[in-house]
Amino acid sequence: MSELLFPNASFPALQQDLFERPALERLQTPQPSQHPPRILILYGSLRDRSYSRLLSFEAARLLEAMGAEVRIFDPSGLPLPDGAVDTHPKVQELRALALWSEGMVWCSPERHGAMTGVMKSQIDWIPLSDGAVRPTQGKTLALMQVSGGSQSFNAVNQMRILGRWMRMLTVPNQSSVAKAFAEFTEEGRMKPSAFYDRVVDVMEELVKFTLLTRDFGPYLVDRYSERKESAEALSRRVNQRAL
Repeated sequence: MSELLFPNASFPALQQDLFERPALERLQTPQPSQHPPRILILYGSLRDRSYSRLLSFEAARLLEAMGAEVRIFDPSGLPLPDGAVDTHPKVQELRALALWSEGMVWCSPERHGAMTGVMKSQIDWIPLSDGAVRPTQGKTLALMQVSGGSQSFNAVNQMRILGRWMRMLTVPNQSSVAKAFAEFTEEGRMKPSAFYDRVVDVMEELVKFTLLTRDFGPYLVDRYSERKESAEALSRRVNQRAL
């Protein structure tokens, strides 16, 4: 073992009873999950010939070939965030799929240098927390975009920020398909290309990361600051009852 830089360190700012040393044994399980990885795909366009939808279908085919169970959410009819109550059937469908999933794929066109409103609305309808449950926390995420012109990464970069905000484990690789209108056949299948190869790479990476982390997602994103906040909230409730 290497020599410690601070062998006699003290931590006056630390609440010791809530401090945890990361433990390798917490990242091992005698009975890892055996069911297929559950992947939800969201796409960001309502056009009749939507290239983000076609790309999502290609990803779904690949994911199923890799052993995953896949659901694709159709955003048609989803109201704008706060434009309807959260009991709206499409909102409930989306939230149920978010809870069901162990990983997600977000695929958006780039419009005005950003993800589309259709894409953002879906993400906005998924709450950061619902009671004691965080629907996206610790789940894996893969990102793709399609562009009408030259290759760009604005949409995937934006979605990567959102994935981090949603406390998701976003895989390092990503896919950006330039001039998407030229990359699909009339039947809607993606043509052989380096773009297609990258989609295969990203889906393979997503499945591997999902298999690796799905049993440990809550532990991987467990935070000292939130343990502290929860302890303080519990203390306030107990003290209020005592009064």
